[in-house]
Amino acid sequence: MAETEAERRRPTIRAAELRRLLEDLIDEIRAADDWGVPAQYIPELAAVDPAQVGAAVILADGTEIVAGDADRPFSIQSVSKVFSLAAVLGRIGDDLWRRVGREPSGTRFDSIFLLEREGGRPRNPFINAGALVTTDALLSGREPQQALSELMGLIRWIADDDEIHIDGAVANSEKATGHRNLSLIHYLASCDNLQNPPELLFGTYVHQCAIEMSCRQLARAGRGLAGLPRAPRMVSPIRARRINALMMTCGHYDGSGEFAYRVGLPGKSGVGGGILAIAPGIASIALWSPGLDEYGNSRWGTWLADRIAQAAGWSAFA
Repeated sequence: MAETEAERRRPTIRAAELRRLLEDLIDEIRAADDWGVPAQYIPELAAVDPAQVGAAVILADGTEIVAGDADRPFSIQSVSKVFSLAAVLGRIGDDLWRRVGREPSGTRFDSIFLLEREGGRPRNPFINAGALVTTDALLSGREPQQALSELMGLIRWIADDDEIHIDGAVANSEKATGHRNLSLIHYLASCDNLQNPPELLFGTYVHQCAIEMSCRQLARAGRGLAGLPRAPRMVSPIRARRINALMMTCGHYDGSGEFAYRVGLPGKSGVGGGILAIAPGIASIALWSPGLDEYGNSRWGTWLADRIAQAAGWSAFA
């Protein structure tokens, strides 16, 4: 008798084994004592102690497994783009794709090169230019506070936690130093791909990126994309699959191919050091360590994702 989809995707590691694995991996990181460097272009992030690491995994039966600094809040930065994309698709559906593409960029997350070459239509919603267009769509017809309230309401609901907030100090730090993002906004406006004044969009975007969550909260918020049976549904199943596909191909910027090759799971990173990874039908995984690699992705978070996926036998391609 052929296996069902649920049977094929059953967990290959017990909760107790996974807990020991996470603890052992984090002990290994701490023994290495080589943490990398946090994002330097946002002063509030540059000041974060790099010697921190946390992990949280939520399984299909609702079991939560955490290790390290899993309950310490951090700035999720570009991981927020997953939730703003879900909110906008819920509001306007596939009309968004007239303004944003769905292809990998192969360039830095804040690059203007392809935007200029391709007439102001960003390659995908996870590079900064694409996320700005997505946030512009979320903002349209409303005040910034209303748009941010909708986004925060979605995240708090899916994470089942009203204690998730925006870090005002990080938002102000980004606003003071976000000249490149502001240049992207003005270029998008020059190509008639914005619906709101640049200043309003810029303020909304930096507050979106400054959402603060812990690994435990982020893993809970990712349940809706993992299709876990006990989780609230953030988007329809077909949209969840498509967001996961974009996370796989575009979620780690010009390091997306390497992450897909090493980890084999959809994932979205942020320069705050966070990673949300999805094992469809099996688990939602949140990892955090502020030191970054050359692509702007968490150095130890990527390593953890690789080791967890390999040990557990989780892959989108299995």
